[in-house]
Amino acid sequence: MRRVYFDNNATTPVLPEVFEAMRPYFGEHFGNASSLHRHGQETRAAVERARESVAGLLGCRASEIVFTSGGTEADNLAIFGVARAGDHIITSRIEHHAVLNACRHLDERGCEVTYVPVDGRGVVDLGDVKRALRPNTKLISIMMANNETGVIQPVAEIGGIAAEVDAYFHTDAVQAAGKIPVRVDEIGCDLLTISGHKLHGPQGVGALYVRKGTTLEAMQYGGRHERSRRAGTENVPGIVGLGCAAEIARAGLERGEDKSIAELRDRLERELFKIESTSGNGIADRVPNTTNIRFDGIDGEALLIALDLKGLAVSTGAACSSGAIEPSHVLLAMGLTPEQARASIRFSLGKQNTAEDVDFAVGLVRESAARLRELSPVWKEAASFEPRAAN
Repeated sequence: MRRVYFDNNATTPVLPEVFEAMRPYFGEHFGNASSLHRHGQETRAAVERARESVAGLLGCRASEIVFTSGGTEADNLAIFGVARAGDHIITSRIEHHAVLNACRHLDERGCEVTYVPVDGRGVVDLGDVKRALRPNTKLISIMMANNETGVIQPVAEIGGIAAEVDAYFHTDAVQAAGKIPVRVDEIGCDLLTISGHKLHGPQGVGALYVRKGTTLEAMQYGGRHERSRRAGTENVPGIVGLGCAAEIARAGLERGEDKSIAELRDRLERELFKIESTSGNGIADRVPNTTNIRFDGIDGEALLIALDLKGLAVSTGAACSSGAIEPSHVLLAMGLTPEQARASIRFSLGKQNTAEDVDFAVGLVRESAARLRELSPVWKEAASFEPRAAN
């Protein structure tokens, strides 16, 4: 059976070049990067080369990159590393749970947290951010691009607001890095999160950008790894893979690969919007690979399963929330009803996808949506309803 993968916001396949770059560090170059002998210095050099590569993708100094186990740890390090009891934090209602749950935990431990709303497009209002400011505002954490809709937030403007009140600004750029240009100086952030497996690198590795001069308390205690900001022996193969993926992503953006992926995404949307009672969620400025589409009268999980059985992998929302009974908190924050949120599917493309993949997906979605509506008594009743003419 042919299989097409359109769930790249959950994770991406490791590129062959990335895998080959990692391979030696599982075998002959196995040393601990903190060791002083040759084995250790070989791996130390590889870690530092990767640090330079990640810094090149983000436009920062290599010394400002802290390697972590992934995006969740990097988000947690940014938030717990800055905020203290008595501080005020501003975040949004559509953040990834790595940010939301960290903020909720701090709320329980004496921090004040304000969750600003978004509009129907899924965009944070700058006025709401300004109105949320307090004298004790220590941190603003707003994501750069949403994982479910791909909608890009006005992070540069938010960075300016944070600078005016001398607050730290953190942005979760996990779904932006490698898809659009991410330059920390243009954003004006103090902290920024990326994750390897979202840009065709390996799972289990990420990075936190920490602007020079930012006071960051470590979450883990042990050795003096990562300039005492993150204790623990470095995951050398993973870090090397992240560095290689960052180089490939940077080169791809320079070649305009983002435009090619956007063309495929737009082609997918055009065809799917031809299906009856189908519309887009968050059709605003987005990363080029993502679309979130609502199929009224259809249960999203039923459609997901039907498509998977026929060879197409898609998602109803964040991978970390799969199996959750509640509808997407992102779509609810945008004003959708629970029924509309449950009828929505996320399609997210990657470097490996082609026009043929799009056409394959369109055919399966069209066929599966029609079949599910045939089986739905609610849809049949709505379709057969004809309002009577007024007397």
